[in-house]
Amino acid sequence: MRDGARAFVPGHVTGLFSIHRDDDPARAGSRGAGLTLTDGVTVSVRPADESVVQLNGERADVPAVAGVLDALGVTARVEAETPLPVGAGFGVSGAMALGAAYAANTVFDCGRSENTLVRFAHAAEVDAGTGLGDVVAQARGGAPIREDPGAPPHGRLNGVPETARVEYVSFGGLSTSEVLSGDTETLSAAGERALDRLLETPTLDRFVAESRTFAADAGLLTDDIESVVADVVDAGGRASMAMLGRTVFALGHGLTDAGYDAEACQIHPAGARLR
Repeated sequence: MRDGARAFVPGHVTGLFSIHRDDDPARAGSRGAGLTLTDGVTVSVRPADESVVQLNGERADVPAVAGVLDALGVTARVEAETPLPVGAGFGVSGAMALGAAYAANTVFDCGRSENTLVRFAHAAEVDAGTGLGDVVAQARGGAPIREDPGAPPHGRLNGVPETARVEYVSFGGLSTSEVLSGDTETLSAAGERALDRLLETPTLDRFVAESRTFAADAGLLTDDIESVVADVVDAGGRASMAMLGRTVFALGHGLTDAGYDAEACQIHPAGARLR
């Protein structure tokens, strides 16, 4: 056993998705596409008599992290730090679960493989109802395309072979659990159509365009988000909505050019890693 370990997990914005349910949480998940971000989550793990989770210095209830620790059979103090807005479509819960899996595996000499750790984190997210595809995307990095749902060895990943500057502005969160537990037939049909078109031309331009179409067809766009996206497009930029949050992301300087005070980062070139 070690005194502690840290892992970094990139943030992740989903641009389009469809929901695929299964009794096995490792096989359940989503098909879709997104971007991983250099703005991410750093997770520190230390041994403890009782498991405690903190996020940005405050105690937090993150069921996916608890699920990972249970799967590994350990108790630990988990501390996460992130500049990203929480609950706004950046995959913070998934990042905390995956980071906890990587770091705890090191601290407690669990000897698990990367695929097993990703599977534990993904299954914990699905069981918690807080995500269906963030973990597998964050483990890969880049601009991942989830061709098949689920965690390794079930999920099949592809990607857009490009990188870019990414800007974002958040206006608050949406309840992931409420959306995922509701009637998702229309949403999933829109996601399948958008993914098929993206796979025909897997570029960042096509990704953002299909994400924008998906958000409208799935009925997820709120008036304020639609207005911001329209402003970016009118200014010649490329923007869409982050799923699931009241957040707009744009490539390049799209939000800045449209007059918004945006945060900026890059597409992360790799997936989650120990530090």
